[in-house]
Amino acid sequence: MTEFISKSSYDLDGFLSLKKAFGTEMGSILPYIKSFDKFCSEHYPSTDVLTREIALGWLSEKSQVSKNKQESSVVRQFGKYLNAIGKTAYILPDNFVLAKSGFVPYIPSNGELTAFFAAVDSLKPRKNSRASIIAPILFRLLYTCGLRPNEGRELKVKDINLQNGEILIRHNKQHKERIVVMSNDMLCLCLEYDVKRKELSTDGMFFFPGNGNNPYDSDRLWELFRACWRLANPYIPEDKLPPFRPYDLRHCFASTVIHRWLDEGRNIEAMLPYLRAYMGHETFNSTIYYVHLLPECIVRSAGVNLSAFENLLPEVDK
Repeated sequence: MTEFISKSSYDLDGFLSLKKAFGTEMGSILPYIKSFDKFCSEHYPSTDVLTREIALGWLSEKSQVSKNKQESSVVRQFGKYLNAIGKTAYILPDNFVLAKSGFVPYIPSNGELTAFFAAVDSLKPRKNSRASIIAPILFRLLYTCGLRPNEGRELKVKDINLQNGEILIRHNKQHKERIVVMSNDMLCLCLEYDVKRKELSTDGMFFFPGNGNNPYDSDRLWELFRACWRLANPYIPEDKLPPFRPYDLRHCFASTVIHRWLDEGRNIEAMLPYLRAYMGHETFNSTIYYVHLLPECIVRSAGVNLSAFENLLPEVDK
């Protein structure tokens, strides 16, 4: 018996024995199973159920060093094996691979998100640094309006209406324009920030000014985000922290919106076109992606037919 270490060790051993009985070369599959076992032990130590979150999380981690095809096949076959022996498990759709970015976003819990923003708000003012003034507003704007990091960072003062909360997003990823609207709470924060902003920049072109006539620096934004994420999780070693990124705040927004629709009993299929327009997605597939990021139990309990969306998941050419 192979010495697996996760809660799924018994099932993994049974799966491996079955593959061996069918003549599968162990050298072609064992490294992937051990990798999956290690991932489960480190990130989901108390879980022995194969969920979508676990499957996609492992594929996300592996995508950093491979093209993901073999890993997808292994986790799909493991899910089918579990179903065959009568256990509930997520089965990865045929031909599924991660989106082009090769990254599954990390969606933090409410507690993690609260801790993150508390860390952002705790930044101390430093000489010649605008971080403590800009970060609390910029990061909240990305989250509450579902903006891409560059869309928020490069906002111009003339494109923000601080009377009605409308924001004009210019030259987005698809070189199209759209309008998003801030919540009243976010608008109040922006009004307070605007007073401080006028003290930061003499030209007043960018809402989040950087050095000279430039917007806030992209590399600095990433460094600041990572520093706040570490600060929010002081008891977790840095190499064990989930890979939370500025772009994931946009994913959090989409997930929050869909969660709210589910709670309100709305028809998700009918509402997604509105989310697509608000977020500036070029294709409907990009919006559908967020349905698959939600915990499967939540989506199914709301009566959403996940199989209706399966053919819209990213696929590779045969």
